[in-house]
Amino acid sequence: MIRRIVAGVLMVCALPALTLAAGAPADGLGVDAGRDAFMNPVGGLDEAERERFFRGRSLFNQSWVVAPARDDRVDGLGPLYNRLACVSCHARNGRGVPPEAPGERMQSMLLRLSVPGRPAVGGVRPHPAYGEQFNEEAIPGVPPEGRAALGWVETRRRLADGTLVRLRQPRIRFTELGYGPMGRVLVSPRVGQQVVGMGLLDAVPAATLEALAAEARPDGVRGRVNRLAGGVPGRFGHKANMPDLRAQIAGAFLGDLGITSPLHPRESCQPVQVACRQAPDGGRPELGESELDDVEFYLAHLAVPARRNEDVPAVRRGEALFSAIGCAGCHRPQLRTGDSPRFPRLAGLSIAPYSDLLLHDMGPGLADGRPDFQASGSAWRTPPLWGIGLTRTVSEVERYLHDGRARSLTEAILWHDGEARRARLRFEGMGRAERDALLAFVKSL
Repeated sequence: MIRRIVAGVLMVCALPALTLAAGAPADGLGVDAGRDAFMNPVGGLDEAERERFFRGRSLFNQSWVVAPARDDRVDGLGPLYNRLACVSCHARNGRGVPPEAPGERMQSMLLRLSVPGRPAVGGVRPHPAYGEQFNEEAIPGVPPEGRAALGWVETRRRLADGTLVRLRQPRIRFTELGYGPMGRVLVSPRVGQQVVGMGLLDAVPAATLEALAAEARPDGVRGRVNRLAGGVPGRFGHKANMPDLRAQIAGAFLGDLGITSPLHPRESCQPVQVACRQAPDGGRPELGESELDDVEFYLAHLAVPARRNEDVPAVRRGEALFSAIGCAGCHRPQLRTGDSPRFPRLAGLSIAPYSDLLLHDMGPGLADGRPDFQASGSAWRTPPLWGIGLTRTVSEVERYLHDGRARSLTEAILWHDGEARRARLRFEGMGRAERDALLAFVKSL
C-alpha cells in the first residue's frame, strides 16, 4: 500500500531543500555539522551584533552564585532552583537527557507541577506548597523542596514486518519533601530542548498560526492555537504556553535558576516557604533589562544547521514517504517569517522548521494530564525537527519527546497517537527499507 501511495507523490510531494533566504551566508543557516553545530551565530552579523551575541552567550553559560556575593553582577541564585546555569539543561545548546539508572539525579530534566482545575485567568493552578515547578536545590538556610526519583516502565511493540521495539514510560516518585505532603498533584517531566532557530520561530506572524489552525487537514488532524492571557497566541514551550522568546527566557531564568527579571520581578517562593521569602536577593531584578536583551539576542541569532545528504536517493525517497503517510501535516516543512523590527536580519525569510507551532492531541500514551491555558492534558506543540539529525553528534546520545523517553526516532514515532494515529499506523505497516528511508530523511534535517 505504501509503495502505491509513494509512486503517485514522488513527483508532486517530494519537498525541495529549503533555504532561509537568498544571499548566504546571512541566511540563518549554519555550515557546521560537528559537535558545535548548535553554537554558531547566523551569518552577516556586524561587529556590534557579534559582541552582543557573545555577551548573551556568556550569560547563557554563566553559573550564578548565592547573594550577596563580591561579584554582584551574577549573584541572586535561588533561593530555590534546579541548576546553576541555563547551559546545564541545554548542553552545547542541544537536548537534555532524563536519568537512566535508579537513584540518578535529574541533571537536564525538571518537573512541572499543578493541581487539578483551571484558574480564572488561564494557565495552571500552582501547587499551594510547591508552586509550578519542583525545585530540588536551595541556597544555604533554605530547605529544598525535596527529591524526585524517576523510574521506567517498559512495554513492547511489534511492527508489521516482525521487528520488535521496546518502549518505555516514566514514573515519578517524590521523597524527602520539605514542605509537607504533595496530595493530589499533576506532574509533567520535561527535558531541555535544543535552542537553535528560536528567533526565526518568534518572527513567524500570528496570522500564520491562525491560518494554519483554520486549515482543513486529512486524518482527523486539527491544529489549535494555545490562547494565553488576553487571547495572545502561544508558540514556545512544550504546550505553547509562552507567547514569545523573551517570555520563554525570563520564565526559565525564574523557574530553573531562581533569577528574577523585568518580566518576573518577584522570587517564586510559596507562602509556606518562609525561609525562601526571607532570603537575600541579588538585586531587583537580578537579571537586568539589558542583560535580558543580550540573552534574547543570542538565542534569537543561533544558526540552524543546514541539511545534509539531501540528494542521497534514500533520503529523497524518505522525504516523499514523510509527506505520503501524513507526517508533514503537522511537521510543516515551510513557514515564512514576517516583520521583525527588533531583529531585522530575521525578517521575510522562508524557513524549514518542520513544525506548525500548533497544539495537537497526541493521545493518552503521551498525555501528562496537566492542562495549560487551552492545551489539554494530552495536547502538545508540534516540536520543530530542524537539527534533529545532529542530536547524537551534539549530545552524544539520542533522547526525544518532551520527557526524553524515546531512545531513537523509531521509538518517538511509535508514541504518536491521537491526531497522529493514522500516520503512525502507516509507519508501523512499512517494510524495513521504507522505514529506513523515512528515518534517513529525518536524520538529514
